[in-house]
Amino acid sequence: MSMEFAAWNSLYSVMHSRQERRPFSRATVRRIAGFARPHRRWLFLFLGTSVAGAVLAVATPVLAGRVVTAIVDGDRPRTVVVLAVLIAAIAVVEGALGILNRWLSASIGEGLILDLRRSVFDHVQRMPVAFFTRTRTGALVSRLNNDVIGAQRAFSDTLSGVVGNLVSLLLTVVVMVSLSWQITLLALLLLPVFVLPARRMGSRLAQLELEAANHNAAMGSRMTERFSAPGATLVKLFGRPAEESAQFARRARRVRDIGVRTAMLQWIFVTALTLVSSLALALVYGLGGYRALHGDLEPGAVVALALLLTRLYAPLTALANARVEVMSALVSFERVFEILDLKPLIVERPGARPVPDGPVSLEFDQVTFAYPAADAVSLASLEEVAVLDERGGDEVLHEVSLRAEPGQMVALVGSSGAGKSTIAQLIPRLYDVGAGAVRLSGVDVRDLTADSLRGTVGMVTQDDHLFHDTVRANLALARPDATDDELWEALRGARLADLVEQLPDGLDTVVGERGYRLSGGERQRLTIARLLLARPRVVILDEATAHLDSTSEALVQEALGAALAGRTSVVIAHRLSTVRSADVILVIEGGRIVERGSHTDLLAAGGRYAELYRTQFEQRDPAAHRLPEQPGNGQPGPDATLVGAG
Repeated sequence: MSMEFAAWNSLYSVMHSRQERRPFSRATVRRIAGFARPHRRWLFLFLGTSVAGAVLAVATPVLAGRVVTAIVDGDRPRTVVVLAVLIAAIAVVEGALGILNRWLSASIGEGLILDLRRSVFDHVQRMPVAFFTRTRTGALVSRLNNDVIGAQRAFSDTLSGVVGNLVSLLLTVVVMVSLSWQITLLALLLLPVFVLPARRMGSRLAQLELEAANHNAAMGSRMTERFSAPGATLVKLFGRPAEESAQFARRARRVRDIGVRTAMLQWIFVTALTLVSSLALALVYGLGGYRALHGDLEPGAVVALALLLTRLYAPLTALANARVEVMSALVSFERVFEILDLKPLIVERPGARPVPDGPVSLEFDQVTFAYPAADAVSLASLEEVAVLDERGGDEVLHEVSLRAEPGQMVALVGSSGAGKSTIAQLIPRLYDVGAGAVRLSGVDVRDLTADSLRGTVGMVTQDDHLFHDTVRANLALARPDATDDELWEALRGARLADLVEQLPDGLDTVVGERGYRLSGGERQRLTIARLLLARPRVVILDEATAHLDSTSEALVQEALGAALAGRTSVVIAHRLSTVRSADVILVIEGGRIVERGSHTDLLAAGGRYAELYRTQFEQRDPAAHRLPEQPGNGQPGPDATLVGAG
């Protein structure tokens, strides 16, 4: 390794090492060893090749020195030829070991990345919905990318570097001392001139790099927000293009200035350290040559010392930064382990059983629920805040009891935030109840297998989320083995087949990020088609027709009517006209069921449902949609309906 390369390597390692300082954790090391255990055979071979490479690296300068001595002493030509052949053989073996070492490094490192990423990905998938509602997606993705790669370097770079450099340093010092302890001592005295500037300059450059990274991150976030379909629309409607451009340009210019300054500081640093190395070489040649001329040192030893000097500073510098690199790797591992240490709140119990066959009944038995506090489901670093929000844990549902017989439709209505969607989310176990029980066919959902629960309960949420993928892939999420005929049947049921047939690639048309290439109503109908394809025995519709126009809503309601036939269903709707045919309507307010009954009965009762109904339709047409009154008492009649309410 050349002195200039050693300077660059020293500077890079200090710049790119984390500046965090944490106490040494034996538990972390034990967990790291657990991840490394499947790769232990390759690790031992990797370390062996690293040691062998370090030995060969020291052998070459010694042999080169002997060649010079043989020439000066007028030794036999055969000696020089043998030494040259040995040097060539060592170069070939060293090259082969380098290739093998690199392959082992890549295999171990990439294997570790695979293990860590799969562990984190699988663990995150088991986390409750509350985890995702609090976590910043970018921070979570960073754990799967940056921190996993940082942890991987502990094996592929740091471990082999420490072992190889330590062996190389010991052998180099031993050989140099055997040749001339005086020159070796002087060479070691120059080490602080080489290392200390690297650490000081590296810290300054690291600060500049961090500032540039922050500016780049801010620009990236700004571009991500502005270049998404809804963000671009918002900017075009309300944004000021000139001001947006100026704000972006300010950060971009700062990044440019930092880049120029960083480049100059790096070059000045490397030039200075290269000069130091040249002075060290001059010292070796000057002092060594003086001693050789006086017969105190062989000429070949001078050459060997000069060559060994280049192999002395590089491992010394690397080892001087080894602690920083090790701590950086530990920090990466700990940040990954932070995710793995978060306990999933929703777990499948031992001995869980599938949902019983046949039609399914639904029961809520005195259910009480509070959303989990932040410290139970999240980390401050994932929310990118200094301290987690301490709020949470307050009950939002209070002793809710309801029952839906097989094939019945239960409608949930009420004010926004009353707890309707929360009730719906407890059925497929997106959350677990705090007290009481939710039962399907008489079995607590906590005693059911996750697979059977997913296969039994189908849900269409109000945000109608779609992946940036094809129509086919978004549908097949419900049933990966579905045939094209079944896909088209589901699309026809959702009144979307005609549209998909007109798309450029039909089922293979990409719908765009969050489905933004489709209209709001089309996105909603595609999620309904996905539900129809799944054919669940329990159906939950959370504002499933909220984005549809009147014509589309009527068509989809017809399709849903056929799809819900014979299935137990829970329907949440703000449009009360869509739930009039429900077997039971539950009015939810403040996390409690305040009214229950049929549409006619609730209108006749003149309570909260009647108030909601009157308010909703009077806002449309106060004259045409006034509740009729019973003669004499001013209350709605038992068979009261609204003109045009459909």
